[in-house]
Amino acid sequence: MNRLILGRYFPGDSVIHRRDPRAKILCGAAFIFISFLAKNMEGLILLWMFAFGIMFFTKISFRTYFRGLRPLFWLILFTVCLQILFTSGGTLYWRFGPIKLSSFGIVQALFIFTRFVTIIFVTTAVTLTTKPMDLTDGLHALLRPLRLFHLPVDEWSMMLSIALRFIPNLLDETQRVMDAQSARGAVFGEGSLFQQMKALVPIFLPLFAGSLARGEELANVMDVRGYRSELPRSSFRRLKWTFGDTCCLLIMCLLIVALAAFNLNG
Repeated sequence: MNRLILGRYFPGDSVIHRRDPRAKILCGAAFIFISFLAKNMEGLILLWMFAFGIMFFTKISFRTYFRGLRPLFWLILFTVCLQILFTSGGTLYWRFGPIKLSSFGIVQALFIFTRFVTIIFVTTAVTLTTKPMDLTDGLHALLRPLRLFHLPVDEWSMMLSIALRFIPNLLDETQRVMDAQSARGAVFGEGSLFQQMKALVPIFLPLFAGSLARGEELANVMDVRGYRSELPRSSFRRLKWTFGDTCCLLIMCLLIVALAAFNLNG
């Protein structure tokens, strides 16, 4: 569990750290959309260059990003294998019943792999360089226009803030329970799939009970401090949009134009 970096914040003073959370959220969401515009090799190279450029400017070691990619490696590999073996088109290299290996399947698998990995890298860069509370404030500010449709934006923001706050705590608690079980002779990651799943049962029970107790304690604290969901929410922190944040959005626009140009030329 210590390999998971979801929801963790790495303090720093890089150019990415200093950006407004609203700009980082918008750029991250735009990149997810942009990744599906890549239709040729030039577009794939541009996505890789952009992702590694963002990782470099965060001043966080590449090892941290690859460490966060490991828990999702098997999911990515499974998706890529499905794409290779069950997609037909182009030159057929090998076939066995419904399973086939073709040039089109290999190319599509390469696109799927690039989209998966670059999206994970860029979104990880957003979470690593943004404090959970700043991320919540940024989302709250972006969702504020939805109040016109009488949507509970404040409640959504509060739930997101609590979820982001407790993700690292939940991961640390899981690691502590696993260490305690290992000290009592439990073995994880060995044996058949059924045996590995059975070994996880002693982890889930105390983790579930602890999460319920922590949630009840948090609810009591919020009630004592006078939190009411129906009242307007104020914020002590003020977000400040700068020229650098505007430049980030312009870079994303240039990336869209470049990918569109590559598609037209291809």
